[in-house]
Amino acid sequence: MPSLIRELRAMQQTAEAIRSAGKRIAVVPTMGSLHEGHLSLIRLAREHADVIVTTIFVNPTQFAPSEDLARYPRNTELDVRLASSAGADHLFVPETEEMYPPIHRTFVEVGELGDILEGKSRPRHFRGVATIVAKLFHLTLPHVAVFGQKDAQQVVVIRRMVEDLNLRVQLVVGPIVREADGLAMSSRNVYLTPTQRAEAAVLHRSLRHAEDMINRGIRDSARIVDAMAGLISDQSSGTIDYISIADASSLKELASLTPRRAALISLAVRFGTTRLIDNVPVIMS
Repeated sequence: MPSLIRELRAMQQTAEAIRSAGKRIAVVPTMGSLHEGHLSLIRLAREHADVIVTTIFVNPTQFAPSEDLARYPRNTELDVRLASSAGADHLFVPETEEMYPPIHRTFVEVGELGDILEGKSRPRHFRGVATIVAKLFHLTLPHVAVFGQKDAQQVVVIRRMVEDLNLRVQLVVGPIVREADGLAMSSRNVYLTPTQRAEAAVLHRSLRHAEDMINRGIRDSARIVDAMAGLISDQSSGTIDYISIADASSLKELASLTPRRAALISLAVRFGTTRLIDNVPVIMS
C-alpha cells in the first residue's frame, strides 16, 4: 500500500529525501474519485520516474459558486486501494484548511488562455487550476508531472505556466481513456441518468465524424462545427456549450485547417446539470 501523507511539510520532507537518494519523482495530480483514466496516468508515470506521488485534492478555487464542489464525489479509502493497484508509492491528501489558510492571498494568473473555451463558461477556473498545480509542484518536488489529454486546455495552461515561470518539471500527457461506447471516462459521469449516459456517447461520435470529414478533404472549420452540432442535436438532448477548432498551442480559433499545423477539436455539452468535455488533436499531413 502507498503511504498516505496529509501534512504539507511531511510531503516536502518526503520529496526532499527521495531527491537526495538520487531518485526521480513523478506526480499525478487528481481530485480523487479515481477511475481507469487516472490509473492509466499512474502507470504511465512509472515509465518516467522511480517514485510516484498521486495527489488527491478537491480544489475549491477552481469551482465557481454555481458549480458542484459540495457534491463532487469523494472516496479516499477506495482511491488509496486503486492508486496502490496502479503502482503509486505515495498518496498526498492534504486538508483544504492547510492548502488555503485564511491568510492565503496569492494566485497564478494565466491571462487570455484562461478566458476562452472552458474559461469562458467557468470564470477564474484556470486561475485556480494553475495555483493549485504550482503549489503541488512545490510540495511534491517532481521531475515529471503527468496529466490527461481529456483536460486539453488544462495541459496548455500548465505548459504555459511551466515555461513562463521556468519551472523544472517535464510534462507528460496521457491519452484519453474511453468507455466501450467511446465516452471519455470522467468522475462526473456518475451524475448522468441512464438515458443521459446513453446519449452522451454522441460526443465521441461527433469528434470521429469531424475526423472523417477532415480525412475526406474538408478544411472549413465552420462546416465541420455545424456538422458536429447537428449530429449532437439530432442524437441527444444535450445542450452545446461550445464546439471549437483551435490552434493546439494558443487555442486561438482556426477558420480553416492547414497542413502541418496542430489543431485541437474540443467541445463541452451539458446533459441536465452535468457538463461533459471531450476533444481530439489533429495534425494534417
